[in-house]
Amino acid sequence: MSRVNLEGRVAVVTGAARGVGELLARKLSARGVKIALVGLEPDALKEVSGRLHSDSDHWHADVTDHEAMARVAQEVEERFGRVDIVVANAGVATGGPFADSDPVSWRRVIEVNLVGSAVTGRAFLPMLLESRGYLLQIASLAAITPAPMMTAYCASKSGVEAYAHSLRAEVGHRGVKVGVGYLSWTDTDMVRGADQDDVMRELRQRLPWPSNKTYPLGPAVDRLVAGIERRSSHVYGQWWLRGMQGVRGYLPGVIGTVGQREMRRFADRLTGMRTGLVGAGGAADEQQRATLRK
Repeated sequence: MSRVNLEGRVAVVTGAARGVGELLARKLSARGVKIALVGLEPDALKEVSGRLHSDSDHWHADVTDHEAMARVAQEVEERFGRVDIVVANAGVATGGPFADSDPVSWRRVIEVNLVGSAVTGRAFLPMLLESRGYLLQIASLAAITPAPMMTAYCASKSGVEAYAHSLRAEVGHRGVKVGVGYLSWTDTDMVRGADQDDVMRELRQRLPWPSNKTYPLGPAVDRLVAGIERRSSHVYGQWWLRGMQGVRGYLPGVIGTVGQREMRRFADRLTGMRTGLVGAGGAADEQQRATLRK
């Protein structure tokens, strides 16, 4: 597929304070893209914006807040005049047995990852329709295959995948392209945060190759940038994820069998696992909600 010249385009990136969002913003900026950064950490967003090569600005907003995101969309349009690319990247995660999970944290994963993606799409879709632009929805290997101890995350990423596929069918005839970005375990604060729990780390290490590895962030984001340049329907952060699509129908049965074996192995170590959101991004989300409750 031919690549679109991104210079002068305007991109909105949510969850842009760190990890995939931050590096994606930097790599798009290096190609001359004007960047609107959205997230919960204003100081970090300001720092990221200051390091970008092209024109940029930042907005503090919770992607699950319809009114806040509508305001951001209006201000982004006033600031840049248009939006050509939206990357719905904001996400949080929690791990551990569902029966012992914190219901507030479990629900928050669904709200941020799935509802927040839809709120983002709703806020910026009018501008994408005007520009005949491109929306990249960040999903995960978790959308392709289920996994024990990750019920909320798998449910949310399966949801955003289905949402994005449905939206593509709705808006394609109007010139808007919608893509889904798939990432395996990638070296971010979220994955490092999950690895702080011994059981989660060991369980992941026992997955079959190549799904048991943590992959460097840079090459994965390079693939996302290439997908944006091609306005691709599917973008794979690691080469082998494309092959998973052909066997995904068999994976629930395989994971069900293997997962039961592994859960028996770890059964005596599951009590007392941390049940909140993981990583620095999860901490920022919890701090934001605590502030609003005061």
